[in-house]
Amino acid sequence: MKIIFHKNFIKQYKKLSHTIQSAVQKKNILFEKDLYHPILNNHILHGAYSGYRSVNVTGNIRIIYKMLDKNAVLFVHIGTHSKLYS
Repeated sequence: MKIIFHKNFIKQYKKLSHTIQSAVQKKNILFEKDLYHPILNNHILHGAYSGYRSVNVTGNIRIIYKMLDKNAVLFVHIGTHSKLYS
């Protein structure tokens, strides 16, 4: 699975601590191998994010992404659950 990073995602990622950035990198490797691995808790979003999906990085950090085709995704946002969904 190819991951493409939206400019908003990159901007948000750079503001995260190095510990969280490291966790993101590890989860991205897992995501590329198996985007539906149970650890990722990959799920469909509704409402304002209808058409998008979310995966867990840590207990509170989420990545919101959109499937572009069967081989590529666009990572759009990353942040805490409360910042992304409020």
